[in-house]
Amino acid sequence: MTEPRTNGGESVERVAVQVDRLCWSGVLLGLAFTMTNVQQFAANGARSWSLPWCTAWLLDPMVSVVLLSILRAEQVTARYGVRTGGWVRVAKWFTLTATYVMNTWEAFTTGSPSRVVLHSVPPLVVFVAAEAVTDLRDKLGAAMVAARSAAFMNAAEPTPASAPETPTAVPPGTTSAGDTSDNATPGGTVSAGNGSAERRRRTSFAEYLAMARQARTPEVSVTPAWVRQVTGCSRGLSSRLAATLIDEGGGR
Repeated sequence: MTEPRTNGGESVERVAVQVDRLCWSGVLLGLAFTMTNVQQFAANGARSWSLPWCTAWLLDPMVSVVLLSILRAEQVTARYGVRTGGWVRVAKWFTLTATYVMNTWEAFTTGSPSRVVLHSVPPLVVFVAAEAVTDLRDKLGAAMVAARSAAFMNAAEPTPASAPETPTAVPPGTTSAGDTSDNATPGGTVSAGNGSAERRRRTSFAEYLAMARQARTPEVSVTPAWVRQVTGCSRGLSSRLAATLIDEGGGR
């Protein structure tokens, strides 16, 4: 079956991966922006490269690593419909709040509205993205399921099969153009047993399979409906033929 796609023709799974990566990139960039302000808050005017100044760089990564681990775990649990406990929510919001307070403390103490806005935007983006990335992943998963269902239904739609050939009646005492001398009796009549056997003959599975192989091209997505269209076989046989062709083509 072909990969499920959006109305614009783009793969749903590819869009989901892109959205996931972009959201996480925004979260990481936001946390990286806050690192300098948190370091200045923790250093509290200490001399550059002194021990307090160096250890102050550890505060923001310590909080950010815990926050990222919680966000990543929530993303996976939400995908499978598993609810996390209350302590997980407390830990997430505590780390987010701590990041915001340490990042904007100096701006609030100096009373500069522009600095408050400047240092509030990155933590708030992280706040919003932390909630949105989990919900987006859940909704995109539902979209992938819906797209797969729609693709399956389209592939299962029946197409008119080719009309079976009606055997041409052969008048008594004559032979058809396709009969060989082996099938005819010396008197010019067709042997009853041989003529009935020829009319009763059906196309075999191998012959249908050969027809489908010949019609198949690299861009074709093999489905039972496509097999019926190119071979004119029955609905039940088309499923077996499609499964055989998919196995031969490595899943396509």
